[in-house]
Amino acid sequence: MVEDEFSRENVLAVSFSEHSSAYEALSRLKELDARDEVSVRGAAVVVREEDGKVVTKEQIGHESWEGTVGGGLVGLLVGVLGGPVGVLIGGATGVLVGSLFDEDDQDATDSALADISKSIRVGAPSLLADVMETNTVAIDAAMAKLGGTVLRRSGPDVRAEIAAAEEAQREAKKKARKELREARTKKQKDEIDAKLDALKTKLGRHKEPAASS
Repeated sequence: MVEDEFSRENVLAVSFSEHSSAYEALSRLKELDARDEVSVRGAAVVVREEDGKVVTKEQIGHESWEGTVGGGLVGLLVGVLGGPVGVLIGGATGVLVGSLFDEDDQDATDSALADISKSIRVGAPSLLADVMETNTVAIDAAMAKLGGTVLRRSGPDVRAEIAAAEEAQREAKKKARKELREARTKKQKDEIDAKLDALKTKLGRHKEPAASS
């Protein structure tokens, strides 16, 4: 597959009501790739569980792109959406990200990750795919025949937001560790102060009264 023939990298999130349709859609993507109508870098059928975790049911990917789909953009996307940051950017509730974007930023509502996350509903199958395409016609037609609803976002935008999400997660972990250390230090100081106060009280009770003149 010569990807130079395709001008745009897009990430697709296709929602289905039936699991069989999602698996069939994965097969259709493989066929489109084989016919050189699109180039599929990686794709996976996923489901969001009740706890918000996104689970991969079946996947495909070109070995030439970072070994497997699990190590490519789709794998990163599944990991982010199903992790702690996924809850911040939407999760199963559809709440928009608060930590990755400034609340005053006019582009905050244009988060590609938030849109993709909201499209993956609890219990319903979805197809995630990283594709190169010249236009949207081939994939949209194939997905429509299977009753799929296609959400398409720019691949570079998704990559940038994944990087931002991972950085936010690292910063959150660092902040949490710092707060735990500070809380532990304060607790130890309070315990030491309490022991000293108790010792002072005890010594005070045992102190001999001064002799009267």
